[in-house]
Amino acid sequence: MPRPPWSGAISFGLVTIPVKLMSATEDRSVRFHQVHTEDLGRVRVRKFCEAEDREVSAGEIGKGFEVSKDTLVAVTDEELERMPLPTAKAIEIVAFVPAASIDPVRLSGDSYFLQFDGQVAAKPYVLIARVLARNTKVAVAKLAWHGRERLVLLRERDGALVAHVLKWDDEVRDPSELAPKEVTVTDSEIDEALQLVDSMTTDDISGYRDEYRKALEAVLEAKAEGRQPPKPSTEAKEPGGQVVDLMAALQESVRKAQAARGEDAGDAEVHEMPKKTATARKTARKTPARKTATKTAAAKKPARRQRGA
Repeated sequence: MPRPPWSGAISFGLVTIPVKLMSATEDRSVRFHQVHTEDLGRVRVRKFCEAEDREVSAGEIGKGFEVSKDTLVAVTDEELERMPLPTAKAIEIVAFVPAASIDPVRLSGDSYFLQFDGQVAAKPYVLIARVLARNTKVAVAKLAWHGRERLVLLRERDGALVAHVLKWDDEVRDPSELAPKEVTVTDSEIDEALQLVDSMTTDDISGYRDEYRKALEAVLEAKAEGRQPPKPSTEAKEPGGQVVDLMAALQESVRKAQAARGEDAGDAEVHEMPKKTATARKTARKTPARKTATKTAAAKKPARRQRGA
């Protein structure tokens, strides 16, 4: 396991549990260096002092807060560590809430395992882990770390405690303006979409892999060996921009999902919606007689059976 980035204690009422934070995830992304395209020389970022116009080392760099345009206040790490916060060295549990009440958008993406620190911490650690495992609630706690106080969610996983860093309320934007307005969705379309959800439901997502990273590694391996990179698959299709019949698209999606699971599914087709051209609309306005004829023809046409009936 990597070196713990933080150590302290969980404060649970009058119970104190010494713990260490251990990163729960690792970044497996392929990293690139910045290079000069002419000769592949490394391009590096150097830090210069504006007052002295010279490069400075990491040991000479500190923190400064801009009070006004021309005024900076120096702040040291020691001053930040000495701030009178009860959460400076403690994960203080402030409440227990239903797990379903936590909006996933508040999860920052930073997750940590909590390792008990010393044998004296083992029993209270196991106690709180089993309490969380036996109900649908999670613990919400506060933690001062990396120059700020953070809100964290504590839950149990395989007997261990896991901490997920949460966003504060004022850090989450209001998405209400992004939702479409005045859109009608029929009950039949909702039922068909629910059937698609059921046909795609699984209890295990461990089989999914990062195909982009796999393809990128193949390209890099080929270039390192002086070979031509693999050619893109001819089966890949660009997503189309055409408007389709929503119900037919849902039915076809259900059929394909059932076929992928080996279930018997009937044939279905997705039909492109007819598009009205500007020319046709202008012609209809100029010739009323044709409009009347069109209405008459439409009246004689038998009623179309509703899809999905």
